[in-house]
Amino acid sequence: MPDDLLSDLALGAEGEVDADASGSAAAPAGQAANDAELGEVDALARRIARSLGRVLNGKPEAIEATVTTLLAGGHLLLEDVPGVGKTTLATALARSIDAQVQRIQFTSDMLPTDVTGLSIFDQERHAFQFHPGPIFTNIAIGDEVNRATPKTQSALLEAMGEGSVTVDGHTRALPELFIVIATQNPQDMEGTFPLPEAQRDRFMTRISLGYPDAEAEIAMLAAREASDPAQSVTAVARIEDVLAAQRTVSRVHLSDVVARYLVAIVAGTREHTGISLGGSPRATLHLARMARSRAAIRGRGFVTPDDVASLAGAVLPHRLAPLGHFATMREAYLAASSAVAEVVARTPVG
Repeated sequence: MPDDLLSDLALGAEGEVDADASGSAAAPAGQAANDAELGEVDALARRIARSLGRVLNGKPEAIEATVTTLLAGGHLLLEDVPGVGKTTLATALARSIDAQVQRIQFTSDMLPTDVTGLSIFDQERHAFQFHPGPIFTNIAIGDEVNRATPKTQSALLEAMGEGSVTVDGHTRALPELFIVIATQNPQDMEGTFPLPEAQRDRFMTRISLGYPDAEAEIAMLAAREASDPAQSVTAVARIEDVLAAQRTVSRVHLSDVVARYLVAIVAGTREHTGISLGGSPRATLHLARMARSRAAIRGRGFVTPDDVASLAGAVLPHRLAPLGHFATMREAYLAASSAVAEVVARTPVG
């Protein structure tokens, strides 16, 4: 993978933005991320991107979205047909970070306690002992999450929203670095249950890998002649590195002008005539965090309108409910994506 992967903006080209719009001249003294910290974020993002690129050929957009979501501290939804590399990408990201990883294979007969854990009576101690479920980890890979029933899917709600799990009236905190990377097959495939709106809204980003082009598929064949590259992925970052980068990202400056532009885009989805359920306030927060992450990866201590516009298509559509009847989930998603593109195109800056 080329070293300048993250410079070739996979989620949109860098635009010309004046100082007033970007807010760089108005960054609060003593609060904005400094150049050294931003350089560390850039270096970390490049290392992780190169690691992912060794196992996922021809998908720079998906890799950039994944790294940006990680450094923004969000959860990622990978949605596509079977066999295109969803689980491979999730596993490679997990192995690229020296963190605890648990994989949850969702099925229709799973119970919520299979995810959260449960209390079992210990006869020797004459007391109930809590046995943590696989959600108690740094990176939880939820494979085929929409094959579980809504009751089991709901076990992820508190974990993803609050960073904690409540079982038998006791709330237990999850690790500081906690990310859910869930894969799901199209809803119209046999044996799947649609994710509820509250669940979709907790995923910061949704991406679709799609089929590789011919050259990427040929490269994939060559890379897997002797062994699976995913098995050779080693850690290129520590938990402390990722947490430090996330703290730096949170201090990237968001000017009043850009904040109003961001809010106007999310509000526009609520007013669009083709959308019955627009973006939530959580969507606004997620878009801001992703925009800060994108700016930090590019070495900037401030967010530009281009950061917001470029990421709207990855952050907003999966949470929207378009009006009308659609034969497949993909058609509904494309309708929502089209509405977001319309809102971005007609929303002025400032």
